[in-house]
This record gives sequence, C-alpha cells and structure tokens, in this order.
Amino acid sequence: EMQTGEGKTLTAVLPLYLNALTGKPVHLVTVNDYLAERDCELVGTILRWLGLTTGALTNDVPIENRKDTYLCDVVYGTSSEFGFDYLRDNSMAMSTNDQVQRGHYFAIIDEVDSILIDEARTPLIISGPVPDSRQMYDELKEGVSELVRRQRDLCNRFASDARKTLDQINPDVKKDKKQEEAEQEAYRKLWLVGKGTPQNKILKRAKEDPDIRVAIDKWDLHYHAEQNKEERSEALAELYIIVDERGNEYELTDKGIAAWQTYTGGIGTAEDFIMMDLSHEYIKIDENSDLDEEAKMARKLAIREEDQKRKERAHNLRQLLRAHLLMEKDVDYIVHEGKIIIIDENTGRPQPGRRFSDGLHQAIEAKEGVEIQKETQTYATITLQNYFRMYDKLSGMTGTASTEAQEFKEIYKLDVLEIPTHRPCRRKMEHDEIYMSEREKYHAILKEVREIHGQGRPIL
Repeated sequence: EMQTGEGKTLTAVLPLYLNALTGKPVHLVTVNDYLAERDCELVGTILRWLGLTTGALTNDVPIENRKDTYLCDVVYGTSSEFGFDYLRDNSMAMSTNDQVQRGHYFAIIDEVDSILIDEARTPLIISGPVPDSRQMYDELKEGVSELVRRQRDLCNRFASDARKTLDQINPDVKKDKKQEEAEQEAYRKLWLVGKGTPQNKILKRAKEDPDIRVAIDKWDLHYHAEQNKEERSEALAELYIIVDERGNEYELTDKGIAAWQTYTGGIGTAEDFIMMDLSHEYIKIDENSDLDEEAKMARKLAIREEDQKRKERAHNLRQLLRAHLLMEKDVDYIVHEGKIIIIDENTGRPQPGRRFSDGLHQAIEAKEGVEIQKETQTYATITLQNYFRMYDKLSGMTGTASTEAQEFKEIYKLDVLEIPTHRPCRRKMEHDEIYMSEREKYHAILKEVREIHGQGRPIL
C-alpha cells in the first residue's frame, strides 16, 4: 500500500526488472488501455535502457501480433486482455504454436483491490453464435413495452396523488381523523410505488424528506408482519408487476397476467406463464389406443417441440421484462452508435465488447430499438480470481489495501505491507459527509467546487 502521489508506477520498475532477469514472463496489470500504453512508453524507458524489452497489450493489438508482444520481457495490459488471451489459448488454439501466452510467472496488479476484490467474481466469457436460435424478442417487445407503460402510468398516478395529498397537509395544524387517514393512505401509495417502480422520480424526491421515508418504512414493516400477509397480498394486487430491486427479480400479479392477454394486441397469451407437464402428456399419449407406436412417437416429438418453443418464449419474455424493469439506461448501459455498451458498476467506465449473458443483452437491444445481435453460447469462461491464482508470484499496488487485508490473506494468501510516505503527510482528513439522496450530494459537491474554483485553487 502506497498513498496517492508516492510513486507506485515508478516503484514497480524495481520488482519488474528483478523478476524479468529470470527470463520468465512478467506482467504488469493496469485498469485500462490508456495506462498500459502510457506506462509501457514512459516507465518502460527505464527497463529498455537496462536492456529489457517491453510491450503494451491493448484491445487494438491484432491476434497475429500478440505472440510477439508476449515475447517481450515485461508486458503491460489490462486484466481482461490477459484473461481473454488465456481463454483463447486454451479453447480455440489448435496447437501450441497457435498459443500466444508463454506462462504465468510474475504479475504486479495496479489498483489491486479493485481487480482482486471488487471484480474478483467477474467472469471473462468467450462466446459464439448459436446455430439454431429461436429468439422471439422482436415478436414480444411491443407487448412488453405496453405492459410496462401501464405499470409506470399507474405508479405515476399513485405517486402524484400521494404527493398532492401530502402537500395539502399543514404540519403546523393539528390533523383531524379524515386528514390522518388521507395522510396514511398517501404513505401507503408511495410504498406501493416503491414495489412497482423503485426508480420513480416522484418517489425518490419524496424520500429525501426523512419523515416521509420513515412513514413509508413503517408501512413496509406493517405489511411484513405475519398477521398482515393477506393484507399485503391484496395491496400488491393493485399493481401489474411487483419489482424486487434488491433481489433483481420481479413477479407478475394476476392483474398483470390479465393485462398481458388483454392489452398487448394478441401478442400475449395465458400459456406464456404455464409450462407443459411433459410426463403427463406422454402418459396421455401412451394411453391413447387409437394411435400406433409410430403415431405416438410423432405426437411425443411434436409436444417436445412445442414445449421447447414455450420455454424459449417464456425465457425471452422474462428477460424483456427484466430489461425494462431492472436495467436502467445511462446507469447499467449506454447506447452508442447503435450498440448497447455495458457500464462497469465498479468504475463507471464503458465496457465495449462485453455482453450481458443469458439473452439479457438481446432483450436490452430490443428495448432500445437497436439491431438485435444473434444469440450466443459460452465457449470458455474464467473469473479474474481464478485467473490470477495461476501466477507463481502475485503482487499488487494500491492506496487502499489495508481495509481489505483480511480478504487478501484468506483468498490469495497475500500479506499487505503499508509503505510510509516519503515526507510526513500534512493533509487534513475531514469526516465523511452523508446525504439522504444523490441529488443533495451532487448539489453539495457543485457548491464546494464553485467556492474553491472561485478562490483560484485546484480541486480533484
């Protein structure tokens, strides 16, 4: 652990040089391509002056040139570039001559806590097209959009009514019984909005008031009591869809299923939510004395085909609903040049080339009206945690390692060494400031930036 500005990048030259003298592969892992190229060019000057060769492994290095890059004594690159090359070597290379990597001896990971802890379980996946794809996203997307629109309109109405009621109540005047009941009904409606559209703007603005937040939480506690389960079910039945934001799940109510059949222009049917019981169907066929063995087999194959279609349709429907209800544009992904680009939840950076798995990416493409790419299947996968465990010697640098010291020890058998600053630190560490909402936090940041900038001082 070295504090920011203490020279982690330059310090890395020492162990890089020492381990490269063995002639074995030495890798420095950066958080993005820019840093890989920058460090290879600037810091690599020292290594090259000492007689070593250096190479930068970035996303735009073609496959045919990667073997030459790996032959360098020290290679700079991102975790995904190293990981994907390993997967290609072990799943697609036809011979050892086609493999580009030459082993895993020593690695230094920059911002090691981000890669080995925050993204430890992030899977690197190499996938390819499915030969026989039955995706129905185009067919289902209009119906799903209509169902979700109805849910949002309903929740917006609930939220607006609740906000209007609360705005009419004077906190300085004692409320009569009718006003008390109206106030509680407003809080109940806001609770319901949270179950239907958790990201509703009126709800989020209302919850910035701590009193309103507490009142909504009281309704949540009320409905979770064992004796109020039936009352809770009746309340949730007012919605089309119940959304569990924390669990990343959702559930259609009876009202939602009825709406799916009624308001989707003939797209939706009740069968979309009912799976076939194949064993029961097979028994019925076997008991049908009017069919010979060949006819029975043909009937079973037809039913199996129908079952596969239903399952695929139901899966596409679930993923479309997930894309609309749980995936937010400009938060979980962006639309750039007609493509869906994932946003890394840890760094906030776009991740071109990555795709959500299990059909979710196609569902988002359908939602946003861009070209739906072909369905893919996984050829090879590995997590970053398992990839970096393959190195004979593993190390890293960061300014914030001590807080994860226990995880480094338990998972990777790595000790954390805190390097003192070159000179005594004069920085004054202020206490954290906690805000009730992101809006309040960013308003405070903007205010502080204006004040400091107005004084002619730099601010990060």
